[in-house]
Amino acid sequence: MTTTTFTAPATEQSLERAAKALATNGFTVEILDDVAAARTRIKELIPGGASVLTAASETLRLSGIDDDLNESGRYEGVKPRTLAMDRATQANEIRRLRASPDVSVGSVHAVTETGSLVIASGSGSQLPAHSGGAARSIWIVGAQKIVPDLETALRRVEDHCLPLENVRSEQVYGMPSAINRLLILNAEYIPGRGTVLLLREAIGF
Repeated sequence: MTTTTFTAPATEQSLERAAKALATNGFTVEILDDVAAARTRIKELIPGGASVLTAASETLRLSGIDDDLNESGRYEGVKPRTLAMDRATQANEIRRLRASPDVSVGSVHAVTETGSLVIASGSGSQLPAHSGGAARSIWIVGAQKIVPDLETALRRVEDHCLPLENVRSEQVYGMPSAINRLLILNAEYIPGRGTVLLLREAIGF
């Protein structure tokens, strides 16, 4: 499968199959037309005053959702708070804050038509919250990230996402990235905890 395939928005039928499978697996799922709809919807889903961790995500950055959540003053932004803390003397507090916010918000690298979410990470810092540490998790997913199955999802991570993330990481951190951690969410057993906003348009890696 080529990289071009991994950039094309999924068909409506594929979106519907993924949404149905995710719902069967316990996730709350909404299909939205575009980024503008996601920006509006996420403000409705998160109550004011909640502590919110936004994971490193091109989807959140490009959509403006990262700024909406961290700079509006409506929420307690975990990311700006921890970035201002001393990593040498407050490392434990930083770790605890990032691991258990009220809400974690991010994206995924692939969602399968069989109802699984796949998230890769170099440091793993966002994974504890996504996997269960946060009281609620919300993922905004561009239509190009939907794939038929887990095998294709892992290939998307390796062949498409990692090269793009390497470029971003070199620019931001001066070093390449790596798939050091891989989180696969096959189901959500707590009703209402995990929400997936599937977009009809492509955004992010």
